[in-house]
Amino acid sequence: MVSIADVAKRAGVSPTTVSHALSGKRKVSERVRARVQSAMQELGYVPSRSAQNLAIGRTRLVGLIVPDIRNSFFADLTHGVEATAISHGYNVILCTTGFDHAREVDHLAMIRSRAVDGLIYAAGAPPTNSQLGALLGDLPLVLVDEEVPGSDAPSFVSDNHNGGRLVAEHLFGLGHRRALVIAADGGLVSSDQRVAGFRDSWTASGAQAPLVESTAFTEEGGREAILRHTEAFRGEGPTAVFAVNDLMAFGAIDQLQRWGIAVPEDVSVVGFDDIPAGRYAHPRLTTVHQDVGELGRRATDALVAALEHGPARQAGAPRRHVLSVSLTARRSTAAPPSNRRKADNCG
Repeated sequence: MVSIADVAKRAGVSPTTVSHALSGKRKVSERVRARVQSAMQELGYVPSRSAQNLAIGRTRLVGLIVPDIRNSFFADLTHGVEATAISHGYNVILCTTGFDHAREVDHLAMIRSRAVDGLIYAAGAPPTNSQLGALLGDLPLVLVDEEVPGSDAPSFVSDNHNGGRLVAEHLFGLGHRRALVIAADGGLVSSDQRVAGFRDSWTASGAQAPLVESTAFTEEGGREAILRHTEAFRGEGPTAVFAVNDLMAFGAIDQLQRWGIAVPEDVSVVGFDDIPAGRYAHPRLTTVHQDVGELGRRATDALVAALEHGPARQAGAPRRHVLSVSLTARRSTAAPPSNRRKADNCG
């Protein structure tokens, strides 16, 4: 097997000079670099990736933590991160937490011990900022999709407040005045912002204050939220439901349909994320569109830039980057019935 010593002998330089020529860590003249490259080609020497990484003090690995890869939103986010990382010469270690706080903390500790160069973190059940700092130390960090209150790490998020506002305006414009909002439990900033955006616009329009039910950020969570309001749907209850993600909206629709409540003829339902399944659901889901691929790309570009060039320290440079959202109206929303059929089958 050809070694660095063999290359050095053929090029007429020291093994240390060959290492410097490979790593770029110290300046080597172009004449010497050319001799080293020529010797490598003649001998068929291929430098070890691990040796190169050791020489430059990097692993060329970045960590990515997401809550649930089964949700296609996070699958698309992962794809955006991985494709961008590979284009920069990095690979990705993926961890999923299942929205479980203990698992989240364990993965954060594990990521640091695995000697990755940096972390892209989509929090599902985040620790406090002080806990996050204790777990990660000085590991370069970029937040994506979800914020950690108090953190000064760069973050790339969607305009969640405006998304909630767009939903309220859409439903109010259709004539709805009574709504149920299905929020995520666990104190997720994104959910709180979506609910606040909806509530602010809804009440400002003069509609009745919405019911708000917090539950798991899953399809089953959406189903359970509807079940908790059985009596409301039996009476003059909500004619519209806003779920803060699409999976919760699917669960809500399923439970309503099990009761014989038609969507959207009896109750309109809106989600948030615009995952591909919403385009093929029955009925096709009205939702708020996020550019999840762009979230992943921009977060990864920011982390790589910090790794390659150091963190940006320009005075006044933004740390929080907000991407715009839009409402995609499909078949799950319509004007409320003038005399909505009661759900006699509820329960």
